[in-house]
Amino acid sequence: MLAVLLIIVSYVLGTFPSAILIARANGIEISSFGSGNPGASNVTRALGWRKGIWVYILDALKAAIATGLGLGMGFDWAGTGRPLAYACAAAAILGHMFPVFRHFKGGKGVACGSGVIMVLQPVLGLAIPAVWWTISKVTGKAAVGSIVTVALVPLGLALLGRPAWEFVATAGLSALILVKHWRNFGRLIRREEPSLRDT
Repeated sequence: MLAVLLIIVSYVLGTFPSAILIARANGIEISSFGSGNPGASNVTRALGWRKGIWVYILDALKAAIATGLGLGMGFDWAGTGRPLAYACAAAAILGHMFPVFRHFKGGKGVACGSGVIMVLQPVLGLAIPAVWWTISKVTGKAAVGSIVTVALVPLGLALLGRPAWEFVATAGLSALILVKHWRNFGRLIRREEPSLRDT
């Protein structure tokens, strides 16, 4: 019963509309701007890096809190709570991507995924923002930074020697986030993906 409750709470946490609230507070309806995605990258295009960073922090934080709840309160055969932490992490990411309160139209989950890894794999989590930032600045495309970084996360987990089930769980979450970027793949192929270089 506790596990079910924590998973539900994690989903609700994930639905917190960081990008929408920050954009509206600054006179922008983010769903009608740029790609229309309620995430840090689109807010950065609309309002600049400072507002985009705030969205990233809030989105990462809500997923980190959900994951931490599962890790701290979960119980499993090893007494660590890691399986429940992954379940709560998935629920938070799904809440962000498919929020029931906004007709299941949400963000793409990159910042949330970063918050999850910060809790479950801190060494890897510290590297993720740096990798994303570097690739995004070099290419000028946030989507390229997001896609490459997300794809590299399972590899990093394997290099850290984590159990196979954690690798599978992380790969599954990474795959979900990559699938949510399907429009970006199309725009990149057509060379229509918006740039961050002008922000």
